[in-house]
Amino acid sequence: MSQPPAKRQRTEEDKDAPITRSELWHTDGSVVLQAENTQFRVHWSVLARNSSFFRDMQSLPQPPSQPTVEGCPVVELPDAEIDVEFVLKALYTPTLLAEPTLPLSAVGALVRLGRKYDFEELFNSAVGRLAFENPTSFEEYEARIVDHQYAPTRITPSPGFSFDMVTLLSENRLWSLLPCACFRLVVWGKPAKLFDGISRQNGTLASLSFVDLRRCVAGREFLLTKQLEPGYTFGWSRGWNYNKCTNPDQCASMRTVIVEACSDYPALANSMDDFSGIWGSLSMLAGLKKVWEELPRAFGLPAWDELKNDP
Repeated sequence: MSQPPAKRQRTEEDKDAPITRSELWHTDGSVVLQAENTQFRVHWSVLARNSSFFRDMQSLPQPPSQPTVEGCPVVELPDAEIDVEFVLKALYTPTLLAEPTLPLSAVGALVRLGRKYDFEELFNSAVGRLAFENPTSFEEYEARIVDHQYAPTRITPSPGFSFDMVTLLSENRLWSLLPCACFRLVVWGKPAKLFDGISRQNGTLASLSFVDLRRCVAGREFLLTKQLEPGYTFGWSRGWNYNKCTNPDQCASMRTVIVEACSDYPALANSMDDFSGIWGSLSMLAGLKKVWEELPRAFGLPAWDELKNDP
């Protein structure tokens, strides 16, 4: 599934389109929610139990002019139909939140509507998945890498995943999770990829806003320069002390590989990948941690200990 828009302005054509009923239509429901041109018949009690917003709305007197369907008041929501559908599915099927993986579009729906309508449990569940995939500590980041590659385990990957992840975190002000997501988007990729975006499975384009594009391009340039400076991951490749290497010939050969990878590609080498096993006693752990410490700064954000998610 692709990442849906946070909200969509209804056009005159939309307003004239026929109203359809969702499969989420409980015959004993007491309220009808309408998003775009789709209606959902659900229960005030379920909404009120999980959301202070709907709990307060339920207590308000209904105006005489409020439309009804089969005796139920209709509440129009300015949200994407797909977002509302997934939130309601999560409310009526709690085991959905226990699924090993969920599409990013579903997680995004829980974040957007969970915050907007105070579905606290749904919001926290979604943020928990995002936080697992975008750690704030170097040790947790390393734990997500298998065979020098990252593959999400709690959110289902799909074409455009990395772009949509950055957009979701940025739009919802989950700042502490953004450095890791930005880094994954820019590492090893050519700059044109950031501008061109990637086509999703449904044919739409996953791309970045101007603000996030600038953030990622500037971050890529910062890291591309920093990774070869003394004290950073590949700083030793510009001239290192062979006395610290147990196999000088092997170290010289691998230094050439790194210099070519960083200079000729040109690409941002994965400066958070641990190559220490290749060079034995030539440990790059200090450089790896230094790169991690610099990630928020690289992407125009406060330091790790100052990064806070907006409530």
